[in-house]
Amino acid sequence: MASFPLTVIRTAFRIADHIAPWIAGRAAFALFCRTPHPNRVSPGERRALDRAAPFMAEARLHRLTTPSGWVAAHDFRPPPGVERRRTVLVIHGWRSRSDHMAAIVDALRRDGARVIALDLPGHGKSSGRRLDMANAVAAAALAGAWFGPFDAVIGHSFGGAVAVNALVGSVRNVERLAAERLVLIAAPNSMPSFFAEFGRMLDLGPRTQTALFAHVERLTGRPLEDYVGADQLARHPCPTLVLHAPCDKEVPAENAKAYGRAGKHVRLVWAPGLGHRRILAGPGVLAELTGFVAGIREPALVN
Repeated sequence: MASFPLTVIRTAFRIADHIAPWIAGRAAFALFCRTPHPNRVSPGERRALDRAAPFMAEARLHRLTTPSGWVAAHDFRPPPGVERRRTVLVIHGWRSRSDHMAAIVDALRRDGARVIALDLPGHGKSSGRRLDMANAVAAAALAGAWFGPFDAVIGHSFGGAVAVNALVGSVRNVERLAAERLVLIAAPNSMPSFFAEFGRMLDLGPRTQTALFAHVERLTGRPLEDYVGADQLARHPCPTLVLHAPCDKEVPAENAKAYGRAGKHVRLVWAPGLGHRRILAGPGVLAELTGFVAGIREPALVN
């Protein structure tokens, strides 16, 4: 049964679909892009952030200025005695932050990488309360302008979709991100499906749904149907490693299979039993991605 607030929102959108679908579509898009208040975290997340705090304090924090504020870039260097061999960009997912990527960042830096962990707009130490594909891709491009080119870019969940779109240059007036390799961890493949599911959750009418899609096109300069990751990777080949748990309930395994069909430049590796979040710290996952970034292909998991 839907909660009372959701029932009210659905009723309002059903009425607006007949009266003012364009306004309803704009309101739905604003609701979709709204990020949680940074101070409202669950007890479990607070404990996770507290555990990550000493590690995050080792980074140099850069605030990169954007038209609407700033994005935070956490700059990690290899430990003393470890030669710097490469530079890697790491991008977290929706309603996440760089702190939750700590295990990946640490594995990369111990393997000789300078790691730039980016807090997306409206997340972590970045400013704002809005995240969309356009400002996320712009943030990644800004990190590239400051710290790139990158030997690899790694994205988890929505951060994977951001990485794909940054590499292929899908957003109008935003420079393509320069990177040699791509790692997608539990990443969604289809933004049209993403928005369609959102529309079903809000019970949006057909005219409001059409207006919602139009707002995406107005913002990015491309129709929503262009934002299918597997198609993008097929058109813009880049050596890609896809890591996904078959049991992922948030981003189903079919997304990874679609990426795997994009071409011979994509390698799909399953991480059984790890789910959507625990995959970020799985020892086999860390071995796979550090080896791939370093140009080594020694499977630690299951192809």
